[in-house]
This record gives sequence, structure tokens and C-alpha cells, in this order.
Amino acid sequence: MSSLHLLAGQAVAAALDAGTTVATAESLTAGMVSAILADTPGASGMLQGGVVAYRNSVKEEVLHVSGSLLASAGSVDADVAAAMAAGARTVLGAGIGVSTTGVAGPEPHDGKPVGTVYIGVATAAGAEAFGYSFAGSRAEIRGQACAAALERLLAALAAQA
Repeated sequence: MSSLHLLAGQAVAAALDAGTTVATAESLTAGMVSAILADTPGASGMLQGGVVAYRNSVKEEVLHVSGSLLASAGSVDADVAAAMAAGARTVLGAGIGVSTTGVAGPEPHDGKPVGTVYIGVATAAGAEAFGYSFAGSRAEIRGQACAAALERLLAALAAQA
């Protein structure tokens, strides 16, 4: 079993124990976080849904991320990650929203270097984001971002317990 599957198993169990639901908003990972959660038995009891928001138009129109924020900061930004998580939580009616945005490469994006990743987490208490700098191939950076999202989800679930 991979480390991602182990993290997902822990997150599913913690969400079920807490009686809460989770929604995802994924740009960089394009559905990897929700897919790895869905691979876990019991996920149907906690995974509310997910939005793959690869393009800014989806971030704005579906997740309600401010167009002016996207225009000024670009898509790879802590505030955007927090807004994506909050949008997923609200739009999908979940207890916790988690989001990913970043640069997997091979080229920089929005002036941010390859490996720049932000994970957003939103709960009833508010939304926050966490920045990372990963190294490796495009697939490796996406995998590290997925792991970071699951770790942040676990931390949010632990804080609610």
C-alpha cells in the first residue's frame, strides 16, 4: 500500500469518526486527491465531491474565487488556494474543503517557479493556505502536493476532534 493510500485511509477514518464530510477543489492535482480518497473503503460516507478547477474560469465561475484576485495574484497563490477550499466547502456543502494549486512544470507559471504549491483548507472556522516548495518531475511534484493535501486534511480533522 502506498503512502498516499495510507494517508487517505487515515483521512477517511478520521472524517467518518468526526461525522464530517470533505470536498476538494483541485487545480495542480486535477482530481488526484478525491480519487485517492475514493479508493478507500468507506469514502462514500465522507467524500462529498470534488471540482477539478484547472482553468481560472472554473475557479471563478464554479468556486467563486474573486476574478480580481486571480487577475492580480495569478492562480498560484495562497489566497487563491484558501478561496478555492472555501468555495469547494460552500458549493459542495461539505464540512471541510481542501484545495491544491501550484506549478508542476516543466515551465514556471504566473512568475512562480516549478515546485511552488499551495494547499488550502476551509472549515466552519475559516480558510487558510499553506505554501510548499517541492522538487522533482511533474508527476513527483503532483504526488507530493497530493500527499500534502491529505496531511493538511488530517490536521484539520484532528483540530475538529
